Amino acid sequence: MMKLMDQLRGEVIDSVKRSDFEELKLVVAELGVKISELAEAQKRTEARVEELAEAQKRTEARVEELAEAQKRTEMRLDSLIQRVEELAEAQVKTERILASVLKEQGRMRKEIGGLANSFGYMLENEGIRALPAILKREKGINITVMDRRFVVYPDGGYDEINIYGEGMLEGQKVYVVGEAKSQLGKKDVTRFSRLLSRFSNLVKSPVIPVVVTHSVHPDVAAYARDFIKDLEIYMSYQLKAA
Repeated sequence: MMKLMDQLRGEVIDSVKRSDFEELKLVVAELGVKISELAEAQKRTEARVEELAEAQKRTEARVEELAEAQKRTEMRLDSLIQRVEELAEAQVKTERILASVLKEQGRMRKEIGGLANSFGYMLENEGIRALPAILKREKGINITVMDRRFVVYPDGGYDEINIYGEGMLEGQKVYVVGEAKSQLGKKDVTRFSRLLSRFSNLVKSPVIPVVVTHSVHPDVAAYARDFIKDLEIYMSYQLKAA
């Protein structure tokens, strides 16, 4: 009986040992699979980390490039601002110079205008002095008045007549209205014609139109004689000879 019990105990022990071993083998096999899976996951993680590290490097390089570009942009902007400031200063100087030039031009214009008026008055004076004798000799007019004056019209308007004369021709009163121009132009002829029309309507008497000038183009002279009936044009040298 005892032998039988010992034999049974040995068989049970062997059976347990084999069972545990088989289970252990399964556990070890499963553990090996898990370790392999973890190793693969670790590899993938490391690869991903390397990719992220490379991406980080590229990002940092791009940031550095952008920073350099920003520096260059700021430098160009600073240069542009400086250039604009220089141009603004130059503009201020130019405006000052221009204002000075315009002021000087205005002064010269006044001086030239004054000289033109002086020459105009000199020509008028020559006409006032010489025309009585010329008109007496050429047209038989006895001049009683020859001067420069303003003529006021009933409507309150007026004309300044450069050369104004009154005289007698064959027992009839006549008027002399003269225009003195250094260089006669077509616009001068038009204005003078309008003045003659206004004056003739006022006096209701014959009006002798006269122009004295230093220079007149032949075309302008022909135009003036066609435009103003009985117009006499006298050159300044003719006045001096009178």
